[in-house]
Amino acid sequence: QVQLVESGGGYVQAGGSLRLSCTASGFTFADYMMNWYRQAPGKEREWIADITSSGSISEYLGAVEGRFTISRDDVKNILYLEMNSLQPEDTAVYQCNVGSPFHAWGKGTQVTVSA
Repeated sequence: QVQLVESGGGYVQAGGSLRLSCTASGFTFADYMMNWYRQAPGKEREWIADITSSGSISEYLGAVEGRFTISRDDVKNILYLEMNSLQPEDTAVYQCNVGSPFHAWGKGTQVTVSA
């Protein structure tokens, strides 16, 4: 059974940093591209970053590029999202995702950034 479990969210002041983790199980983590998404209150869920199975290529939503870094540890089966220079507009529930053929989501971790 594919499982994704996020952790590392919390409350931080504007300009602060957090590192999110997503622990994967039930599939060969190293073989798949992974994604981070977020959903802010009253808004639709949006994709914010992905990383290839090799870890050699990553892409970012424009609003987070240069502030967020996605990475992976294929030995520990963990996906990371390092978030720096956080702003109140980054407040959201952050979820990790693996696409086809699993289309699996974690439950998410809340990030709240105060002004």
